[in-house]
Amino acid sequence: MTFSQDDFRDSSLVKTALDELQRITTRPWVIMEICGGQTHAIMQYGLDQLLPPSLELVHGPGCPVCVTPLELVDKAIAIAYRPDVIFCSFGDMLRVPGSNEDLFSVRAKGGQVRVVYSPLDAIQVAKDNPKKEVVFFAIGFETTAPVNAASVLQAENLGLKNYSVLVSQVCVPPAMEAILSSPSNRVQGFLAAGHVCSVMGYWEYLPLAEKYKIPIVITGFEPLDLVSGILQTVRQLENETYIVENAYPRVVTQLGNRSALTMINKVYMPVDRNWRGIGMIPMSGWGLRSEYAQYDAELRFDTSGIQVMESKVCIAGEILRGIKKPFECPAFRVECNPSRPLGAPMVSSEGACSAYYRYSSEGSD
Repeated sequence: MTFSQDDFRDSSLVKTALDELQRITTRPWVIMEICGGQTHAIMQYGLDQLLPPSLELVHGPGCPVCVTPLELVDKAIAIAYRPDVIFCSFGDMLRVPGSNEDLFSVRAKGGQVRVVYSPLDAIQVAKDNPKKEVVFFAIGFETTAPVNAASVLQAENLGLKNYSVLVSQVCVPPAMEAILSSPSNRVQGFLAAGHVCSVMGYWEYLPLAEKYKIPIVITGFEPLDLVSGILQTVRQLENETYIVENAYPRVVTQLGNRSALTMINKVYMPVDRNWRGIGMIPMSGWGLRSEYAQYDAELRFDTSGIQVMESKVCIAGEILRGIKKPFECPAFRVECNPSRPLGAPMVSSEGACSAYYRYSSEGSD
């Protein structure tokens, strides 16, 4: 059957999938959706309220803003304060709290901090301001890696000497393994992020499903995508089958986007990465290859000696690992809200705390 885009929001099709889910679910299951965009869609459409009561959705670390380590945020702030620097970033990162302040505070105090919509915009800023150092905050999962890599290649082609990137590129499969191998793990099935898999494919998930005996279903972001993905996950759990299923074939193939992967592999190499709230995960991210070290902002600017201090109240780490829900945080809706966020999950447009604050009554008085 061929579906149009409108079909994926068709309430009758969603209801049919929900009815089948009710029929086959015989016991409690805990399923994690990896992507923060999926979390927001689930909350926006109230899908969590339509599931069988025995099904629990928990929310994973699939928000790049949320998992960018505090140390790197503090480094960004230190670089942005330099009078010779124009610091470029996506808008969400400006409000992520560092140890003492955020990038918005730097801009308010006269720092040259600019919101851009693409690293290629930052390249243009560098071309227009040859006497300034232009730094782009290159954060993200596999979805942003190709265009961030492309900006480095373009800077090289243009001979730009005043452009560099502060890199926080992270990868999903190692984070999934870190969650699954933790003694506190509760996750019994995964909804994998379709946009990540559109770049990377899903071959990396195959050994995870086999090793941990867990279903992994790749889904999109519309209501029918998500409910169908949950249905396929529960069907596997009930039948004790543990494979990777592609429920997003209109976008995702097993091997991914070969052109994007070629660009990523040319510019980046695998490195250990620190994830905010989770800690160091071996080989869970990318850093610039030695051939492109001249574009590495951490090497270009001295950011040594930065001391970090996480909020003592915020439980973002437990939320990102699926251990707790946002409303279980004592600061939720009290000390922590979108106007005064304590942690990145309340800041980001994909953060779980932001989704609960916006769409859920849980945690309200």
